[in-house]
Amino acid sequence: MIDLETHHEVYIANRTALIAYATRILGSRETAEDIVQDAFLRFAPANMNAGPSAQTLAYLYKIVRNLSFDFLKRQKIEKREQQNEPPFWSIPNETPTPEEFVAVTDEVRRISEVLNDLPVEIRIALEMHRFGGYTLEEIAAHLGISVATAHRHVRTAMMRVATMIAATF
Repeated sequence: MIDLETHHEVYIANRTALIAYATRILGSRETAEDIVQDAFLRFAPANMNAGPSAQTLAYLYKIVRNLSFDFLKRQKIEKREQQNEPPFWSIPNETPTPEEFVAVTDEVRRISEVLNDLPVEIRIALEMHRFGGYTLEEIAAHLGISVATAHRHVRTAMMRVATMIAATF
């Protein structure tokens, strides 16, 4: 009967040879080291009633071999699945339908009309705030008005645009 300590001794004594064996199968020493480690984790608690250490070593090699081939098989399946997916650059972008394009264009045209109908000072305040990212203080300084008036101009313009958009739905 072989105990856990004997399993550990067999593993330590043959670890380098097991890694070389797995490396020949896998083509990667790094992966082989991982496989041999996994093999030991499966090997250590198993087969405690095994016969001589020669059979124990053969069993350990069998585990390494099976894990290596399982890894290669899994890698082959993953590669095949990746090949079935087209590259990201070949997938067409979603373009709007002609109807969607016309709807957006029409909405932009109507917003432009609303902005053109606004008094110049209110339109400038809205454009500076929404398109230029200016603060109300900066708008007030530029137009020579109070901050409250600048706020009122921006709010008035936004309300007219919002009312126009709401009326179309």
